[in-house]
Amino acid sequence: MSRASRAGTVVVDLRLRGYLQEAVLHELGAAQQYVAQGCLAELWGLDEVAARFRRDAAEELGHLERLTRRSLLLGVVPRGGPVPPVRLGRTVEEMLLIDRALEQEVVRTYDDAAHHAAQVGDEASAALFLELLEEELEHLASIEQALWGPSATVTEGSSA
Repeated sequence: MSRASRAGTVVVDLRLRGYLQEAVLHELGAAQQYVAQGCLAELWGLDEVAARFRRDAAEELGHLERLTRRSLLLGVVPRGGPVPPVRLGRTVEEMLLIDRALEQEVVRTYDDAAHHAAQVGDEASAALFLELLEEELEHLASIEQALWGPSATVTEGSSA
């Protein structure tokens, strides 16, 4: 829970701090992965696919900025850490399957984080995680549509 301490500083729930740090690392890793996949698609001559990955990277960087802003408002300095390794894939379909798994993981994390933030009374963090959750669900649906067509639906529990 975020609350003012006697000295006037903000005290942030440790688990919420962990969710914020995990989210920052996820967004950094996702942006790096999408940039690398975009470069690879461009090298293959797939300009439309490369443009899609560049848009995805920009979206993830936007998420990173919002998470960083929230962290700083809470007095938490976002720290770097081990960014997940880039997984490129050997085909566009393989790339999308890899990205689907990545997005499914963050959907679960943001859902957990939103619930926890609400439980500890940090409504602003809960709202941010819910916004990001909605955006990641849209991204997941877009990946599934690219893989399986417009009738594809998000199936959170299924595996690629």
